[in-house]
Amino acid sequence: MVSQRIGGWAFILGVVIAIIAGLAAGALDVVTAGYVTLVLVILGLIVGFLNIGDKDVTGFLIAAIALMAVGTANLSAIPYIGVFLSAMVMNIAAFVAPAALVVALKEVYNLARSP
Repeated sequence: MVSQRIGGWAFILGVVIAIIAGLAAGALDVVTAGYVTLVLVILGLIVGFLNIGDKDVTGFLIAAIALMAVGTANLSAIPYIGVFLSAMVMNIAAFVAPAALVVALKEVYNLARSP
């Protein structure tokens, strides 16, 4: 029960940080942006370990793949908001990717251990 609350707060915090960092894309220097990405990766790992249950694996992995595909789009070409939108998507992808890695590895382990 406590682990789900921690995972839930980690998810909310990760999304909020990703959006705020995306909105501040031009104001962050390289070092600060690196620390923001590090925090997002750590929060993503927490979410991957604590939030995603066995019944949610397929949906989560499909959503993560879709998010990674959106991250490859040239969103920065959109006038006025493109740079910020692109930075937000990249930050959210940096947050979701570690969670997807953890969930995928857990699923591979579950598939390999069952006959």
